[in-house]
Amino acid sequence: MNTRRKVILRELGLTPLWRLRKTTATVDSSLETTDAEVTQTDALKQPGEQNPEIGQMDWAQLASTVASCTACPLRQTCTQTVFGVGDQNADWLYIGEGPGAREDALGEPFVGQAGKLLDNMLAAIQLKRGQNVYITNIVKCRPPNNRNPSEDEAKQCAPYLARQIELIKPKLIVALGKVAAQNLLNSNDSIANLRGKIHDFKGIPLIVTYHPAYLLRALPEKAKAWKDLCMARAFMESQS
Repeated sequence: MNTRRKVILRELGLTPLWRLRKTTATVDSSLETTDAEVTQTDALKQPGEQNPEIGQMDWAQLASTVASCTACPLRQTCTQTVFGVGDQNADWLYIGEGPGAREDALGEPFVGQAGKLLDNMLAAIQLKRGQNVYITNIVKCRPPNNRNPSEDEAKQCAPYLARQIELIKPKLIVALGKVAAQNLLNSNDSIANLRGKIHDFKGIPLIVTYHPAYLLRALPEKAKAWKDLCMARAFMESQS
């Protein structure tokens, strides 16, 4: 193992070093879907899953629509929308819950200390932000005081995220944290129950792991996150 990889794993708090090994993933065959019923109004004010326009947008149109969206109160309290960043044809799609204060200021997801840790997590499995990786969130506006987005707020942003996923066509989705996992899987299960298996999101494999911001507060959980990353890497290698 080279010196750089040792430094990365030390940064993650994963020494003594873990070694990547073959992982037999348990497949969760149950795919749950949600039928969102919302009042049909203008696309920019109330996107709603029934709106066919969003499903036809290209990247530029989608980004512009998100930037102009006023469908929920979050837009009134944030500085700007945080659309996402990375390779638009990525095999790997990482989805968090929502922008924090620094993300709101810079307009990019996962910056600051949580972003640095995510970058280190990516590097530990030979990935890099912007190269075959796309990063976004369940909601595109910062919830006040970094609280979790509400169910209604997540529902308003769902069509935008769904279109991003359709455009990217990832081979694997990694849900970062409980909020992202529960929204994507339409589940109330704990993150402990959702980890350690391959879920199905509309035909796309999905793996759940901890949010980097949580790992900064709960250092012992980093070893579990490393296992999740190893499982994700092994799964992707098995598909090639």
